[in-house]
Formats: sequence, C-alpha cells, structure tokens
Amino acid sequence: MRNLLLIFVVLFTGTLHSLATVETVDHNLLWQKGNEFYEQKQYDSAAYYFEQIAATKPQNADLYYNLGNTYYRLNKIALAVLNYERALQINPEHKEAKDNLTLAQSRISNHIQPANDIFFIKWWQTLTQPKSATAWAMWALAVFCLIIVLMLLRRFQKPGGIHLPIQLQGILVFVFVCLLIFSFTSANRNTQNASGVVMEADTPLMNNDQKGKPLALIPEGTVVKIVSEKSGWAEVRLPDGRTGWLQESLLSKI
Repeated sequence: MRNLLLIFVVLFTGTLHSLATVETVDHNLLWQKGNEFYEQKQYDSAAYYFEQIAATKPQNADLYYNLGNTYYRLNKIALAVLNYERALQINPEHKEAKDNLTLAQSRISNHIQPANDIFFIKWWQTLTQPKSATAWAMWALAVFCLIIVLMLLRRFQKPGGIHLPIQLQGILVFVFVCLLIFSFTSANRNTQNASGVVMEADTPLMNNDQKGKPLALIPEGTVVKIVSEKSGWAEVRLPDGRTGWLQESLLSKI
C-alpha cells in the first residue's frame, strides 16, 4: 500500500511539473511569435498571440506595453490606452508606457483634461499611493519595535547610564501613528482603486436615473474611476471631476 501511495505521489508531482513546463514553453513560444509578427508589421496576428498570454492575467508590464503598442498601430486607441494603463498598474515607473499613454491620449478627440488638484492634495495622493501600503506598514512596524526597545532601555536603565530624553518616546509614538495612517489610507485606496476605460466613441454619461438626455458624450479611450456598480451600470468619476453613470458593457476595467 505504501509503495502504491509513493508511486501515485511521484506520478502526480511529475504531471504537475510537466504541465508547468508546457505552460512556460507555450508562453515563451507565444511571446516569440507575437514579437515576430509585430516586427513584420502584422499587427492583428501579433495582438492575437499577445492576448493569448494576457488571458492568463500575468503580472507582466512589458506584455501589456507590447499590447498597447500593437493596438496603437492598429488605430484602436481605447485598447491601446487600456493596456498602457494595465502596464502602469503593474509597474508605475514604466517610462515607455507613460510616454506612449500620453501619445495615445493625444489622439483622442475631445480628450477630457484632468482637473488640477491643489498642491497638498497631490502631495497626499503621492504619499498614499496603493503600492505604498506595504512599505508604510513595514516602517510602522520598525518604529513600533524601536518604541519597545526604548521602553525596555528606560525600564532597565542603570543609574549613571546614558540619559534618553523622555520626549523621544513621544516623538516616536507620533511618527508611528502617522505611518499607520499612511498605511491604512494606502491600503484603502488599493481596494477602492477600480478604474476603467471607455471603449466606445461618444458613450452617453447619464444621470442617477439612467434616463433622459445624456449629461455628456464621453470620448473613446477616456479613463474613469469606478465609484459603484448597479444593475449593468457603473457610477464613474471623469478626469475633470464630473460624475455620472455609464453602461458597464461600454467599459473595460483596468
């Protein structure tokens, strides 16, 4: 019985290894074919192979960057914007994706310019970017450990030893609380950071009742923040701060 179990474990492990190997080989092959077709300016074929990889939702900024370039060449601006945004969501420092996103958005008719925030709002948003939540949490943990060490040193401090100012502990507690606030805010933005790209030209922005005359016609390729979703509709915030409702079928989530 033990031998049968051992054989089963070996076969099962080998099967998983084989599947993983096949998947890696397939991805490499698809990547190679996509690049080859792109270099040959056969952009439809290149998009097909890149999309095969993207269907597995890999955390690969370069893949979405390549897809953005491919759709840009095909003059499918909304899909180009969508994939550049996905690349930047994975790697916000991807300079080429940033530059090409700006280039793609320059081709959007009646492009909605983002509202200019007050400087301290920009500062706060930079500090509490979703990607920063873990870093702030680690800093908060480090400061908390330092507070504990300081308390122990003060508790077991010998007469005539190094004098530690009492204000230092209060300063560290203040810093700890600030770091916690940054971490919680960043984590909260991470869970509420749903965005989408308008995929159809002149998409109607509706009021709360989703009836009557549209509030505005939104250009294809516009990036919107998704506030809430209800019965096939999404409440969105436009780059200039306006809000309204769009049909979810006309949006692609980033």
